[in-house]
Order: sequence, then structure tokens, then C-alpha cells
Amino acid sequence: MPSLKSKIESMLLVTNYPLTEKKLLELTQEKDKKKISEAVTELYNDYKQRSDSGIVLVKTDDSVQLVTAPDNAGVVAKFIKDETTGELSRASLETLTIIAYRSPITRAELETIRGVNCSVILRNLSIRGLVESVMDKKKMATTYFITIEFMKFLGITDPKELPDYEKLNSDENLQKVISENKKD
Repeated sequence: MPSLKSKIESMLLVTNYPLTEKKLLELTQEKDKKKISEAVTELYNDYKQRSDSGIVLVKTDDSVQLVTAPDNAGVVAKFIKDETTGELSRASLETLTIIAYRSPITRAELETIRGVNCSVILRNLSIRGLVESVMDKKKMATTYFITIEFMKFLGITDPKELPDYEKLNSDENLQKVISENKKD
């Protein structure tokens, strides 16, 4: 079974925003906030000791996030520029299409439909301004939806104007797959 520190590190790796200790407590289902603080401090110290690491842990009073090392800013900026200005990959287009037709959609639902991890693609689509995310307190998960910029680019004023929107938005078989996966 993975350690608390390992769980926290994994969550920080796949998210693109800081997590509070309160959120980490909730996500790890840990009961003791002190254990979360200790695991975060231990993780912070681990990354601090890795002088040649491309990843650093940034910590404020209550939030923590994994980020790229400042020394790599140039190469990262070039990579991000290439990722955000070039054509969208087939996987990105597929992800964007699913979000357009099924939003609001959680990453778990999206990954169920696609069958693969979508965190990097979601980050890239967010950087490009094509999708946005909002924390859905009811679902206790981040949900994704297309942006106004994306709709302006397509020349539509409402996602319902997408071709076959009603048919693709309410596919019963897809709903069944998503519902079955939630039970697991």
C-alpha cells in the first residue's frame, strides 16, 4: 500500500493547481491533519535535497504544488510555446470534442470515455484557452467545459449549436459506461 507521502506526491504531479492541506486531507481520506503536514514537509525536504531535479515543491502556509525548476524556465517556455501554438494532436482534438459535447465533465469521466490518462492534454487545452475547469462541490471533483474563446473560434454562441449535439450529448450507452465505472 502506498505511503501517505507517495499519495500526496502523485496527486500533486497530476494536478495543475496548488492543493491545500485541507484538500489533501480530504483526498487521501486521512483523519489526522498533522500527518498531512508532516508528509508535505517530508516531501518538501526531499525535493529541496535534489539539487539537480527538474521538479521542485513550492509550499506556502497552507498550499503546496509541484512545479518545474526555475533553472529550466527557458527550455520549458520553448516547449510550452511549441505545445500551445502548433496544431492540436489527434488525442487533443478527441478530448476537446468529448468536452464540447459532454460538458461539464470530470477528468475521471473523460478518462473512462477515452480509456487513457488525460491530465497533460487537459493542461495543454487549458493553456491554449480552449477549456476551463471549475471545482464542482456536488461531485467533489473538477469539471471541464469549453471556453467562450473556443465557441467564438467555431462561430457558435452555444454548445447546443454543435452538429448532432442532442444525439451525442445524451448517448445512453455512454452514460451506462460512465455509471458502471463509477460503481467500481
